[in-house]
Amino acid sequence: MEMTNRSGWRADLGDGHYQNPVLHADYSDPDIVCVGDDIYMVASSFNHIPGLPVLHSTDLVNWKIINHVVQRINYPVYDSMQPGKGIWAPSIRYHNGLFWVFYSMPDEGIFMSYAEDPAKDWSEPHCIKAVKGWIDPCPFWDEDGRAWLIHAFAYSRSEIKHQLQLCEMAPDATSLLDQGKIIFDGAVSHPTIEGPKVYRRNGWYYIFAPAGGVESGWQTVLRSRQMSGPFEARDVLHQGTSKVNGPHQGGWVELKNGECWFVHFQDAAHNGRIMHLQPMRWNHDGWPEIGEEINAEGLGQPVSRYVKPAVSSHGLRCDPQTSDSFAQGRFGLQWQWQANPQRDWIIPSPAGLKLACRPFGARSLYDTPQLLLQKFPAPEFTVTTRLDPHFNHDGEQSGLIMYGERYGAVSVCQQEGGWVLVFDFGWMSDKGVLSQKRTVLATLMRHEAVFIRAEVLQRGVCHFFFRQVETEDWKAVAPPLAISAGKWVGAKTGIYSAASEVNSDTGYGEFSYFLMSAR
Repeated sequence: MEMTNRSGWRADLGDGHYQNPVLHADYSDPDIVCVGDDIYMVASSFNHIPGLPVLHSTDLVNWKIINHVVQRINYPVYDSMQPGKGIWAPSIRYHNGLFWVFYSMPDEGIFMSYAEDPAKDWSEPHCIKAVKGWIDPCPFWDEDGRAWLIHAFAYSRSEIKHQLQLCEMAPDATSLLDQGKIIFDGAVSHPTIEGPKVYRRNGWYYIFAPAGGVESGWQTVLRSRQMSGPFEARDVLHQGTSKVNGPHQGGWVELKNGECWFVHFQDAAHNGRIMHLQPMRWNHDGWPEIGEEINAEGLGQPVSRYVKPAVSSHGLRCDPQTSDSFAQGRFGLQWQWQANPQRDWIIPSPAGLKLACRPFGARSLYDTPQLLLQKFPAPEFTVTTRLDPHFNHDGEQSGLIMYGERYGAVSVCQQEGGWVLVFDFGWMSDKGVLSQKRTVLATLMRHEAVFIRAEVLQRGVCHFFFRQVETEDWKAVAPPLAISAGKWVGAKTGIYSAASEVNSDTGYGEFSYFLMSAR
């Protein structure tokens, strides 16, 4: 099976222009840094592990996943699924020859990690401040040698909202030196201000911070001659007449050629928070102008198509990784588990990925930690996998899943010593009650491979198909699934094996490939 990374969405139009979003995938709360010709981006990963993806680009349009900062979250609770918790809103900076990533875990505190090379090993995360409800940290090292940390608050944990706080930080970023001071309160004019990013330019301190909420907010910039304020505010980017709701939360980068650009996300329902790229300029008064159709107050709106950054690209047009042949029995950087991985989830193999049938989550597939998932890469796409079951006990199953707070999976399951193909469907109610249903699709002969496919269409409508012989026509599964987002994340797709109980001689599902292609 030929692998391809063509996911169905291409930002680089091949004619010197790009279209937004530059990443039609759930890279929530993006931040970027440029060092020489290289641009690096990080994004939130919540409870998914490995966490904190690192992407690389040379032109801000074509991106590849090169690493993850966090290989596991060193709190025992994250050995089980914790929807919506975990790693929130990172910042990435380059200082003193090192790349630094700061992030929050809203129930645990503020953390940092550093690396000489973003594609290689990152330091063990260090807790700068054990505190509940501090989020969205951004460091700043000033010209006088002092260091600072600015952050926002999660009301759900701290009962504080609309405020940004500044703390002095040890220059080695190992601790905070004071209790912090509120430097901006947006309760009246900038509600839900959060995600601050700090910069210095021409004697001004700038804080780029989104306000107004994820679905319909805007981008605000604060500035002051002093790090501690007082700050004046100007809104610089909003939806305007564009189709891009809530254009905010991201970062400014200045390229080696002097061009300025701003990346931000857009909440796109089941597709998650997808990433856009906006041109940026500085006006004569020292305020940034972002996007197009700047009005007299400096307020712009997102572009849908624009000239690419004027840099010499070192690579071909590319997308983040999607398809996988599971060479040497391993999976690529595009995959994440639902919780900290355990050694017994994978059975070593020279080819193909063997996922052991370990127990389900406490309730169902929804909270099963060993689901191996990746982001939706486009509005429409198709995924196909070949599964060879090797089961030893009733209640073992392996399959293909489309995952969100509404999810569906087609899998092979052992029942009463025989194998059946089943469709499992579940959904979360507004009160957090999980409902689930199962439909038996077919009875299978043992030791037969099964081919499973899912086609995702506009608005998250998903059609499943299966066949037992590669040359047969696909058989449709009815009804189609209306996929939804997860907790603070977009929908995901992937593969899994699970079991109804613990067994010493566990069975497994062997996946030969995972092919993702454009529709």
